[in-house]
Amino acid sequence: MNTHFHRRNLPHLYFNDGIYFITARLVNSIPLEKLELLKKMNRENVNEKDKRLFKKYDALIDSGEFGENYLNIKPCAEIVKNCLHYPDGKDYKLICYCIMPNHFHLVFELLENNKGISKILQSIKRKAARECNKILNRKGKFWQDESFDRWVRDNKELYFVIRYVLLNPVKAGLVENLSEWEYTYCRKGYDVI
Repeated sequence: MNTHFHRRNLPHLYFNDGIYFITARLVNSIPLEKLELLKKMNRENVNEKDKRLFKKYDALIDSGEFGENYLNIKPCAEIVKNCLHYPDGKDYKLICYCIMPNHFHLVFELLENNKGISKILQSIKRKAARECNKILNRKGKFWQDESFDRWVRDNKELYFVIRYVLLNPVKAGLVENLSEWEYTYCRKGYDVI
C-alpha cells in the first residue's frame, strides 16, 4: 500500500486504495474570520476533541449564512452530480454523496490504477466550476482550494459516515425527511438508513 502525506492548511494522508470521505465547499462559504476563531478556540482548549471542533465547523457550513449557495440552483447541482458520477467505475466506486447548497460530501472506494485523490478532486472541481460559472454568467474562483478528506478505517466508521452524509440535509433543517432531498445518492448495498 503506497502512502502519500502532504499539508497545506489541512493535513492530507492518501493511500492508493481504500475508502475516503470528502467534503468540498464553495469559496467564501465560511468567512476567514470564523475559521480563525475556530482555530483559536481549538488552540486555547487543547482538551476539546476534534469531534466537537468538526461539529462547530459543520454547523457553520450547514447554516448557509455565508458566501453564495450556488448549489441550491438546480442546474449547478445537476452539474456537480454528473461530475461526481463521472469517475465511478474509472477511478473509484461511488458509495454515496450529498450535494448541499454550498458544499458536497462524497464517499468512494478507490479502484486499482486510479489517478490519485488529488487529481480526481481537481478534475471534479475544475469541470464543475467551469460549467457552473457558465450557467451563472460569472468568472472567478468557485471552490475553496482545499477539501476535507478522511480515510475510512473500518466498516463501523463507514456506516456512520454514510449516515452522516445522507442525513446532512435533515440535520441542517433543509428537509424533514431524507427522501425530500433530491441531491443524495447511495449505492445499493450501502444504504444504512
